[in-house]
Amino acid sequence: MLLYAVIMFAISILFIAISVAIYKGNTKLIHDYHQTKVTDPKAYGKAFGKALLIIGITTLVSGVISLMGDSDPIAITAVSVLGIGFCIGLVCIYAVQKKYNGGLF
Repeated sequence: MLLYAVIMFAISILFIAISVAIYKGNTKLIHDYHQTKVTDPKAYGKAFGKALLIIGITTLVSGVISLMGDSDPIAITAVSVLGIGFCIGLVCIYAVQKKYNGGLF
């Protein structure tokens, strides 16, 4: 489970860094196509950054859980937390896109 934890930590650092950059207003990290109808880019960036941060924190928590041992229940818990958190993050990103862009595409 150590390899899983290292991978999750690396991914979480990447997601957290990108979400902080987007939150601070660097919306150029989001594809232009997803910003076509956005009228308030500052609020859009803050909301999108928060939604993406959920995914980053979830990967971090999943990595921490995996360090608690090598048993099957711990592995299932770590992957379950990752899956549930990822789904919650995607729902939040969809909500942000719906609110600020009028839809996903």
